[in-house]
Amino acid sequence: MNTPHETRPFQAHGHMDVVTLGDFTLGKGTFEPGWRWSNDVKPIAGTDSCQVRHYGYCVSGQMTVQFDDGSEMTVGPGDVTLIEPGHDAWTVGDEACVMFDSGVAAYAKPS
Repeated sequence: MNTPHETRPFQAHGHMDVVTLGDFTLGKGTFEPGWRWSNDVKPIAGTDSCQVRHYGYCVSGQMTVQFDDGSEMTVGPGDVTLIEPGHDAWTVGDEACVMFDSGVAAYAKPS
């Protein structure tokens, strides 16, 4: 991950480093304080909410995910998570949220 194959910048507040090996893709997302999917990735994705299924591991910081049905969950250091499509998300606090995610083949990638 120190020499990613690709870095996908968000509109602001971070980026996704991506490594692809065959049909396996792993991303390391750095979601800086102030990052919010609806502001930083929605303009790239072009959908009303994130339509990616994320399989992730949070290394540091926190992120709150709000699903289209209004339910919420917060992910923090050491959490392994499955985030289903149909959500918004934002960083919590003044620390960057760093997450590894194997569901990023098309994430934050202009179509």
